[in-house]
Amino acid sequence: MLRKWLGHPKELYNLVRFKMGSYKTLMLKMDQISLEFRNLPKVYQDVIADICHKMGLGMAEFLEKKVESKKEWDKYCHYVAGLVGIGLSQLFSACKLEDPIVGQDKELANSLGIFLEKTNIIRDYLEDQIEGREFWPQEVWSKYTKKMSDLAKPENIDKAVQCMNELITDALHHIPDILMYLSRLKNQSVFNFCAIPMVIAIATLASCYNNQQVFRGMVKIRKGQAVTLMMEATNIQAVKTIMYNYMEEIYQKIPSTDPSSRRTQEIIISVRSMTLPGGNNWTHYSPIYLSCVMLLAVLSWQYLSTVSKAAEEYVHIGED
Repeated sequence: MLRKWLGHPKELYNLVRFKMGSYKTLMLKMDQISLEFRNLPKVYQDVIADICHKMGLGMAEFLEKKVESKKEWDKYCHYVAGLVGIGLSQLFSACKLEDPIVGQDKELANSLGIFLEKTNIIRDYLEDQIEGREFWPQEVWSKYTKKMSDLAKPENIDKAVQCMNELITDALHHIPDILMYLSRLKNQSVFNFCAIPMVIAIATLASCYNNQQVFRGMVKIRKGQAVTLMMEATNIQAVKTIMYNYMEEIYQKIPSTDPSSRRTQEIIISVRSMTLPGGNNWTHYSPIYLSCVMLLAVLSWQYLSTVSKAAEEYVHIGED
């Protein structure tokens, strides 16, 4: 059925098949997962059981209805990813790696998950269409076309891009919460775990913004780009600088005729005050430094393939 999709790229078919195989593997090994769960301390079991219960109820709710409004879009993303952010934050605090406030502030933790899920949904438009899924809010896409699937038609490409730009603008509103959340983290491993998917996501949104390719195939950041982001995102100032650069990249691509251009400019300007670089800008490193990074990438290709795949899994942390 998937191969009957008009103009369907082979890479999307392979990706869908890979994901289906992963779900099967997960179910076949459920006994092992259950055993590991029972071996955890009760405080961790309670957090995991509570989050999984809420997630199951929420996802069941959307089995019976589509995402119509932007409010429901936030609600759906909360169920499938925001709850993951909340649960992980509670675990960070429960194991004493982070202060109690990290697990208590559910609003900030929720924003991390929602930001990742919105990035997935925006980028994966074509893949979801092929699988018969629609997660873009009708409140937005109905302003540009009668059916969401029509956005993939060549004659609608301009409106499709405008629709996507509006959704990206919506996602950018979560960045202040993300920066506040990351600024509270003290453990280096926890910081890296949380920061890497955030910088991968903003880089992905910058690649998708005003990009027609989203409606023709898969848009992914380069492997070397992903590795560089992983190497750099080790402290809050570095993350702010990365966010600043990608927000500026989006700002430079805003079409004057785009219906949401003013809102996009406003959110980027508001975030600038939080992300203005206080030192060296990571995109302005010397050619010698960049050459070393590229040499490292060439010599460690197998390793980079692994971490790149891991980064992609981070970005899909809330994907159902």
